[in-house]
Amino acid sequence: MCLSPFNHEFISNNELAKLSFWLIHYPSMEFWTSFFLFLSSISVILAQNVEEGHLVINGSLPMAHTDPNYICATIDWWPNTKCDYHHCPWGSSSALNLDLSHPFLTKAVQAFKCMRIRVGGSLQDQVLYNIGNFTGPCHPFKKMKGGLFGFSKGCLNMSRWDELNQFFNKTRALVTFGLNALHGRHQVTKGVWGGDWNHNNARDFIKYTVSKGYQIDSWEFGNELSGKGIGAMVDAEQYASDVIELRGIIDNSYTKFQPKPLLVAPGGFFDKQWFSKLLQVSGSEIVNVMTHHIYNLGPGVDPNLVKKILDPHFLSRASVTFNALHETIKTDGPWASSWVGESGGAYNSGGLHLAMAAKYHTKVYCRQTLIGGNYGLLNRTTFIPNPDYYSALLWDRLMGSGVLDVERVNIPPHLRTYAHCSKGKRGITVLLINLSNQTNFKLDVHNIMNMNLHIKTSRKKASFVDDLKKTVSWVGLKSTDENLTREEYHLTPQHGDITSKTMLLNGVPLKLNENGDIPCFKPNFVKVDSKISIAPLSIKFLKFPNFDAPGCS
Repeated sequence: MCLSPFNHEFISNNELAKLSFWLIHYPSMEFWTSFFLFLSSISVILAQNVEEGHLVINGSLPMAHTDPNYICATIDWWPNTKCDYHHCPWGSSSALNLDLSHPFLTKAVQAFKCMRIRVGGSLQDQVLYNIGNFTGPCHPFKKMKGGLFGFSKGCLNMSRWDELNQFFNKTRALVTFGLNALHGRHQVTKGVWGGDWNHNNARDFIKYTVSKGYQIDSWEFGNELSGKGIGAMVDAEQYASDVIELRGIIDNSYTKFQPKPLLVAPGGFFDKQWFSKLLQVSGSEIVNVMTHHIYNLGPGVDPNLVKKILDPHFLSRASVTFNALHETIKTDGPWASSWVGESGGAYNSGGLHLAMAAKYHTKVYCRQTLIGGNYGLLNRTTFIPNPDYYSALLWDRLMGSGVLDVERVNIPPHLRTYAHCSKGKRGITVLLINLSNQTNFKLDVHNIMNMNLHIKTSRKKASFVDDLKKTVSWVGLKSTDENLTREEYHLTPQHGDITSKTMLLNGVPLKLNENGDIPCFKPNFVKVDSKISIAPLSIKFLKFPNFDAPGCS
């Protein structure tokens, strides 16, 4: 799909970008990720191994819910001079210089019902807004020795902000904008910032935004200032005090608006003590959304990165973070929800995770990035979608907000399995991700409502399998109707070459037409009760429109 050859010394940003096609795995969100990272230097042999298993899906009641607009992508602030490991992957992809008039960009975002776009990133806490009492020169970021992340402060002109909002309006995007949370503070010791937040510039910026009628879904406060911070950190109690200040600004600025924009924080790596303190000190209904960032694969130069990506046990470690944040919110801030505000699998340009997060009550999942950094959904120079763009778009069109419980019988961890209520229509959609490069899985899908569930827990698994074989494996409403079908969307790399930049849907290349239009997703229609086959290193969405799922009605 999209893995480029790996250097034996380190994995380049390009390769990491291409990984994301395959790693699309995360319980419900665990899917958004990068599964397609496999060494092109190692020959891929399609083994003849075949394993059979069973999925038992409970559609009576969702185990979790995502936001209807779960898919999110970021637009960062990095200039073209931002480089890592001798690569400079950002080019003209930042909020300050992205070509917003490019038709491919517009059509790529419009293809989603309402794509969430987060404007933010490492440099957002150095962005000043050229409005109100701002008197300094309004220059873009420049490299500066001793500056945070090696750059000077940057400035956003209101003419550029107008252009961005015209783009957001045209594409129906739901916008989260990350505010500068370091303005007015000073560095106490290396990496530690103290003092009160100077809110004047942010307040003037928000008021200008309101006066222009621009629709902002949520305002985020700072980037990666939580816990030990990345580049900079702020004490949780001080941060909570400033969040209360921001809540007041939002409420006062949007007195005539309902609903008001959400307040999102802290947009950093999860630290239980810090996150708990923020919720406890800020108090009820101040912070609406707790956002965290997750790059569980580590840096892109890790020589073991490929091994990690194909190791289901390593990938499942992220579930610990998802669950810990969920429990923290439940205990200290039950009024708030959780989002993944940024994820790329590996940092400094890497892959990402999507499906797993949904299972742990994550409402929104933001991919780093929409474009730029060599892990964007779109190619940063041509604006042509990368393979994982199509994975994300399929998720957006097929996977609804209800997350369903899936019981696995005789299925090894290399096959990731997820199920949601279908989006906008009756029935359910199942997502399968085969991380194995050797095994083809053959599966039956069972509806727990059609089974005799009086099975004692002490019985052996073999007995359960026997019971499954005796029950109706059909998943519809009327088992006498032999004409019912399911829809299959099978994603594979062109020519079986995992280094290919072209993704196939049911054997047909997914490519823009001459006008830059996104191709249609045409499913294969298969008899509903026939066995499911999922090839090695591939992804399959299966839509069951006649699945009896009262929890999805």
